[in-house]
Amino acid sequence: MEKASDILSYFASMQDPRVERTRHHLLEDIIFITIAGVICTAETWNDIEDFGNAKYTWLKTFLLLPNGIPSHDTFNRFFAALDSRAFEKCFVDWVNSVAKITHGEVVSIDGKTIRGSRGKGAKSAIHMVSAWANINQLVLGQYKVDQKSNEKTAIPALLEVLALKGCIITIDAMGCQTNIAQAILEKGADYILAVKDNQQELHQNIQDSFRFIKPTLSHQFIDADHGRVETRTCTVLDDLSMIEQADKWNGLQSIVKIESERYIKSTGNTENETRYYITSLKADAEKTGKSIRSHWGVENSLHWTLDVAFGEDHSRKRAGNAAENYSIVLRIALNLIKNEKSSNRGIKGKRLKAGWDNDYLLLILKN
Repeated sequence: MEKASDILSYFASMQDPRVERTRHHLLEDIIFITIAGVICTAETWNDIEDFGNAKYTWLKTFLLLPNGIPSHDTFNRFFAALDSRAFEKCFVDWVNSVAKITHGEVVSIDGKTIRGSRGKGAKSAIHMVSAWANINQLVLGQYKVDQKSNEKTAIPALLEVLALKGCIITIDAMGCQTNIAQAILEKGADYILAVKDNQQELHQNIQDSFRFIKPTLSHQFIDADHGRVETRTCTVLDDLSMIEQADKWNGLQSIVKIESERYIKSTGNTENETRYYITSLKADAEKTGKSIRSHWGVENSLHWTLDVAFGEDHSRKRAGNAAENYSIVLRIALNLIKNEKSSNRGIKGKRLKAGWDNDYLLLILKN
């Protein structure tokens, strides 16, 4: 059979964490079986071992499997010991080879806590920062937040390895930092950064600007679904005269106000919310408003899917680097499934079909 998956070539260069005399199973076999198993709904190391045994005859047609299918303990020990930074780099290299990022694509950067990764005695659960391409519907990369730091230090590290030229990067208030804005510009991209009270002076300056200066442009969006009507008004202002130390925000061209009004049909209640942003984009209310709206794709299409479809939040993989490495496996599986276009079924349907149909599973793996 022809090569099962080009993706394996991107992980072949990784250093095997095991002592040579204990290597009864090949690194590429372990990684391939794990990815294939997760695509076919496996969630635990035992599930992945069972998947391997059930598919042994099929797997043997293109994997060497010198000592059969690894045990669940072998999967656990391997991913606990595997260098997660090296695994992340291979993941990003692979994504860069398959993702065709279009000019102006919105890339949303956001953090997610893997709640089940907090074991007995652990100070906190593992927190990952991911970059999500909204048009391509792909995870471009991720980076673990160190326990002694926060997203402010993880985001620049993630930006450094991504190919983002021509993109619009959206980040919530935690990422509203001058060094992050600069790092985005250096990647040849534009930024839209949410502003809250963690930048208190800037937040107040923006509010005062919209109170006393005539807006440059405004655009209204109306959505009516799920029993509610939401009206969002995006107002942009390119007069930065009331922004103190505006020059410290490299590339800053306009400030943004989003006013949301949600009418809930079932209760008759109305909810109102106002949010503020800074951006390196020229004043364009429609484009900026759409880009900000796209940011929620990282919550709905990535975080929600990982928790509901893949059970990430309930995963109890805690040994060594297992939780972080398994999160990379989940994102590889999600990208492969999203990239398979021959079927119009959802994530759940594609995973079930892959489990039943070896040819379809191979089609997913070869994307």
